Amino acid sequence: MSTAIGALVIGDEILVGKRSDKHFPFVVEALARRGLRLAFCEYHGDDPARLTATLRRTLAAQDIVFSFGGIGATPDDHTRQCAAEALGVGLALHPDAEREIRARFDGEVTPNRLAMGTFPEGARIIPNPVNRIPGFSVADHHFVPGFPQMAWPMIEWVLDTKYAQLVDRDRWQEGSILVLEAGESQLIGVMEQVGADFPGVKVFSLPSMGAAGERRHVELGVRGVPAQVPAALEKLRSAVRDAGFPFREA
Repeated sequence: MSTAIGALVIGDEILVGKRSDKHFPFVVEALARRGLRLAFCEYHGDDPARLTATLRRTLAAQDIVFSFGGIGATPDDHTRQCAAEALGVGLALHPDAEREIRARFDGEVTPNRLAMGTFPEGARIIPNPVNRIPGFSVADHHFVPGFPQMAWPMIEWVLDTKYAQLVDRDRWQEGSILVLEAGESQLIGVMEQVGADFPGVKVFSLPSMGAAGERRHVELGVRGVPAQVPAALEKLRSAVRDAGFPFREA
């Protein structure tokens, strides 16, 4: 299965700077622990037309997508409605969500609270271990609240119950050296040479202008299939040595 894994972080509060996103580093780390990698991450405001178009695109691509935020019942929450529109289905109160909401509020159920369990027709719920207000899944898209305390265990649950078969699919390794007194443009030939010889890895460069007391350098490395990384890194060392640049291990 070569499906890409992506993330959507939704909410005007992110784009105007009232809140800082914490979901991106969480997803990267949660996937890495399972030998998986994030292919893309997008930030979107509370714009129904743009969000619907985004979901149509990612659903058509059959990507695995984790979406954070916008699934509440206030007027600025549009994610549930946009997901339904992107799928071309209606919204309906999910019976399992209704059961969870009624259990959570113990007789103090209002229409607004039940609205939080109104999902696109055919959706599956994602259990919420914090307050029992569930998220939902449609196809390989998984929608959770914006609160990290709720969202993160819900994503962990999805990964472990739905995608256990993907563990180690994207397992990778990385190695690098610090090339001293060199600019990136002087290392392009080295990078192209190693990349051509080892198709299972990506060659990367990260330049540094040098902080106070630090020499200018470029971190030059390889990242990819674990079986190819050691040989690719040794080839990188050899090519840099032949080019006449001093280096040290990163």
